[in-house]
Amino acid sequence: METHILWTDVATRLICTTIGGVVIGFNREEEGRPAGLRTTLLVALAAALSMIQANLLLGTAGKASDSFVVLDLMRLPLGILSGMGFIGAGAILRRENLVLGVTTAATLWFVTVMGLCFGGGQLGLGFTALALGFSALSGLKWIEHRMKRDWKARFTAVVSSRLFDPKDLVETLKSNGYQATFWSVNFHPDNSVEFVWNVKWQAKKQEHHPPPILKEIVKDSSVASIQWITL
Repeated sequence: METHILWTDVATRLICTTIGGVVIGFNREEEGRPAGLRTTLLVALAAALSMIQANLLLGTAGKASDSFVVLDLMRLPLGILSGMGFIGAGAILRRENLVLGVTTAATLWFVTVMGLCFGGGQLGLGFTALALGFSALSGLKWIEHRMKRDWKARFTAVVSSRLFDPKDLVETLKSNGYQATFWSVNFHPDNSVEFVWNVKWQAKKQEHHPPPILKEIVKDSSVASIQWITL
């Protein structure tokens, strides 16, 4: 960073930071994420302002050892970056085996680093980070939706007859590409039986919803009800 900067430099850095924060924020806002336009912009500006403040204080270097201005200026932006960990942690939610908000937390951390680049006067590096970050959020999402991944679910079937053979149901799932592992069985006083399986399969992200084969299983007169919970 330069030892002395003009207010025109400060304005340029803040404008560049605003552009970067708006671009990333608009992408997140468009997808309905918790950290949208205002959040990403404020985070980026906070990081940039901390670097600008540190830059403005560089001129106080070289004072006497008993002067209050003798301090480690880089602690300010580093503190901002570390503090983002608390905000990022608040964006992450865990529901049983499902973890949500990791990308949102990573985006906030990334926007903070981008703001530090702009605030420190590394405009080229900041815009390079903006281009890479936007590409990762937009371009890689397209790839994610077209890649097959492993999915898990818990499948429960309540049958009205104890003569029902669960192997037939497992074979039906298997023939449709689902691997079912027996989990538990419960016998009810009304002679109904509840079978529970852990199910695994591979599918694209937009295809992980309950399989159409469940409609065929329900048509079986001996099956009273079914439940499918994606894990």
